[in-house]
Amino acid sequence: MHHDRALVEARLKRVLDERIRPAVHPESVPLSVGVWHAPGEPVPVEQGVAAPREPTAVGEAWGPPWSTSWFTVSGTVPRAWAGRTVEALLDLGFDENMPGFQCEGLVYREDGSPVKGLSPRNQWVRVGDPVAGGEEVRLHIEAAANPVILDYHPFLPTEQGDRLTADTVPRYRLARMDLAVLDRTVWELVQDLDVLGQLMAELPVQAPRRWEILRAVERALDAVDLQDVGGTAERARERLAGVLAAPAHASAHRISAVGHAHIDSAWLWPLRETVRKVARTTASMTALLEDEPEFVYAMSQAQQFAWLKEHRPEVYARVKKAVAEGRFVPVGGMWVESDTNMPGSEALARQFVHGKRFFLEEFGIETEEVWLPDSFGYSAALPQLVRLAGAKWFLTQKISWSRTNKFPHHTFWWEGLDGTRVFTHFPPIDTYNAQLSGQELAHAVGNFQEKGAATRSLAPTGWGDGGGGTTREMLARARRLADLEGSARVVFDKPAAFFEKAHAEYADAPVWVGELYLELHRATLTSQARTKQGNRRCEHLLHEAELWAATAAVRTGAPYPYEALDRLWKTVLLHQFHDILPGTSIAWVHREAAATYAAVAEELEGIVAQALATLAGDGSAGSTVVFNAAPHARGGVPAHGALPEAPPQAAPVPPVTSVPREGGGFLLDNGLLTVAVDGRGLVVSVYDRAAGREVLAPGGAANLLQLHPDFPAMWDAWDVDSFYRNTVTDLADAEVVVLDGDGTVRVERAFGGSRAVQRITVPAGERRVEFATEVDWRETEKFLKAAFPLDVHTERIAAETQFGHLYRPTHTNTSWDAARFEACAHRFVHVEEPGWGVALVNDSTYGYDVTRSGGADPGRPGTPPATGTTATVRLSLLRAPRFPDPRTDQGTHRFRYALVPGASVGDAVREGYRINLPERRVPGSAAVAPLVRVTGEAVVVSAVKLADDGSGDVVVRLYESRGGRARARLTADFPVSSAAVCDLLERRTGEATVDPEGGGLALSLRPFEIVTLRLGRV
Repeated sequence: MHHDRALVEARLKRVLDERIRPAVHPESVPLSVGVWHAPGEPVPVEQGVAAPREPTAVGEAWGPPWSTSWFTVSGTVPRAWAGRTVEALLDLGFDENMPGFQCEGLVYREDGSPVKGLSPRNQWVRVGDPVAGGEEVRLHIEAAANPVILDYHPFLPTEQGDRLTADTVPRYRLARMDLAVLDRTVWELVQDLDVLGQLMAELPVQAPRRWEILRAVERALDAVDLQDVGGTAERARERLAGVLAAPAHASAHRISAVGHAHIDSAWLWPLRETVRKVARTTASMTALLEDEPEFVYAMSQAQQFAWLKEHRPEVYARVKKAVAEGRFVPVGGMWVESDTNMPGSEALARQFVHGKRFFLEEFGIETEEVWLPDSFGYSAALPQLVRLAGAKWFLTQKISWSRTNKFPHHTFWWEGLDGTRVFTHFPPIDTYNAQLSGQELAHAVGNFQEKGAATRSLAPTGWGDGGGGTTREMLARARRLADLEGSARVVFDKPAAFFEKAHAEYADAPVWVGELYLELHRATLTSQARTKQGNRRCEHLLHEAELWAATAAVRTGAPYPYEALDRLWKTVLLHQFHDILPGTSIAWVHREAAATYAAVAEELEGIVAQALATLAGDGSAGSTVVFNAAPHARGGVPAHGALPEAPPQAAPVPPVTSVPREGGGFLLDNGLLTVAVDGRGLVVSVYDRAAGREVLAPGGAANLLQLHPDFPAMWDAWDVDSFYRNTVTDLADAEVVVLDGDGTVRVERAFGGSRAVQRITVPAGERRVEFATEVDWRETEKFLKAAFPLDVHTERIAAETQFGHLYRPTHTNTSWDAARFEACAHRFVHVEEPGWGVALVNDSTYGYDVTRSGGADPGRPGTPPATGTTATVRLSLLRAPRFPDPRTDQGTHRFRYALVPGASVGDAVREGYRINLPERRVPGSAAVAPLVRVTGEAVVVSAVKLADDGSGDVVVRLYESRGGRARARLTADFPVSSAAVCDLLERRTGEATVDPEGGGLALSLRPFEIVTLRLGRV
């Protein structure tokens, strides 16, 4: 027998595609179809089921963007089909080559109870197994006409990303609405040939196993009568039984498959559509769990469970039952799969608080793994937060997307800022939408970096984002691959079971220290500035609202707004999802986000105002109560807790002088700093009088707005590529440079179709230069930065992250260093020489870059002596990508940032808080002492609140902010009955004792350690 390998493989593909797959459903009859096109937004299920239908048919167009159509299919099972398995095949007009990202459906019974979802690779609904014949079939389909936004080649700007701008042209045509017989034997033959064909293609040509499979496949194809596939399928399967029974090698890699459907909580669809995506997918997955006893399905994001509970209680009941059986597994322990670069300290902690608490209260489950496959890099603060939340494992896949450097591990210990380590796994299959294909499994085996030391990896398996999750075909593959020669062993498993086994065999895994930086998607730190500003403002207002409400509750007995704060926190946490806060969603999402942030801010301001009014008492006396929720302006001691008993007595402050400068511009002087603004409106000198040194690099100009072209190679809203730096326009021409009051210069510039107005201020008595920038932004595909060239020789900068800061190099010694050409900072970036530093603080930006500039080369003839290296720090202000939102950030934006010369890291921490937490003033006659006082300059309080359980206990969270050991004393200004150390969920983990000599709690903190204290009230 002649065995031409290529010929057999080509034969297999054609016979499968043209003969065997079509024979899976050998007989069919059409269903009658009626339709009702719902006006506007989706309607309740009972309304959709009951609405009158109009006749329609296969081939008819339906579905303008974002519309919903309710189809009803009806028919009778032929009596001749008695004893056979029958399915309804319902194709809404799917593109099978693009699971997800298009139309979807959810099937309901006549009584409105959900059956399962419809998606491109999951178009079947079981009618009977077996049928008796003659059954009447009537099903309703809630069909969502989500437009196809994503087209990879190229990314084209589209107006379809918002219902306000989308057109009304139908996008889909009904393709198939039939009742059909399912031939199980033919279906199993398809799975046999599919698995063997894919395995054969991945084995080396010289491998005997490949040729054994090839010969078996050829024999099976010979056994198939192409005119009677159903009648000969069993015979063909018998020819394959031998090669399918050959066991895997003892050393075969072990893959734990986990049923999975990565559902972005918003992205190329609005939040309301995610609610329905979750319902469709979970309906399908709970149905599949009933059919497949070995199947295990995992789902993250407590928010999505909560949506299901609220909007689809019937599906949620099925989920709860499957969770109780241990087969539908909540994972992740976070409210959403959030971005982890930009959320503030408390916000990232609350992701775990609200996520884990939901799973505990709803299911009695303590989730132990953090599941973040798709976020755009991972903060160095995460390991400590993971452990403080009661979890111990971490999973992501996204780092495999890095463009420059391949990450050296797949299983390792990840060490965070404070030295806490968490056992971490990156699935080497390099996808969170695995199909368990031969190509994927071969890649996982070859790619796995820990070969020889570890033997197993994990594979999240299933289509996401509306693709429907795991399919019965994937489960069929897993059954065949459980113990098959030439392949990795595959078994469906719970994530926790995988981690237990991986940890047990590889406890001495290598250690990676610091952030997990994604060398891609760096522009997510800047895109959609309004969304980022809304997040920052609401985070700090939540901090204030908790603080003031707790103070009012303890001092006056005022009711604490538990429900409101819980709801508002969850709203802010939802919007930290990794396609909302990063600015990578459609226009609809960001339009709604702006309105949501405004409403949240208004409600929080109301909570603060109510608490302050309660504390202030009778305002008729006309006195003023002053409080700044940031650390004190002097000494760095946090004044969190309540109102100081009296405004601090300030030393006499010299007035600010403002005089014209020779050659144009102005000279501003407050006795501490002398600032020169030239005729172009640029800051050309900042002289630190105390240090006797110039802050700016020789010849440099600070607060220089710079404009770059910004057209990345691929992902518009996501990426900024290094070549953007090749072209830059300095916005140095000013239309107006005028003195605008003592200590303030106003500068106005026009560029392109845009306009910028800046106010440069030197406040009295402060070592700080403030910049208030307003930009009417009308650019497209441009990147706007604000540059500060600093005369500081340093090899690293400190950038604030959650509960601390991390150091990043200013040089590009290695490819790893060079790849960090855009990075994240929260409220400050700090550069320092021994004994003297400079901080750049901000109220709403996250992206920054830093570069080193060298002096002239003294070895070259005719050049002056070298002047040493300096560091230029630039804040990223605005971008203008056109996909997926074609008008990203068009309009007016306001930014505040400040340069702080002579600043230590502690000063940077303080000034960062100051610019984000402005002073509050209310009229009143009551002086109220702070709830808690903390001594110890390095220790910052991140939260003061009442315990979430309603007990009335006061919860205080604090952290060491400078990266060193710290001693502190916390004193409560109310009777304390008990004190305990807690985890993030406010569960006691240890006792805290009051110092009998000095009173209060004596604390000793490690570098960047987070401590949560629970104080019982008498």
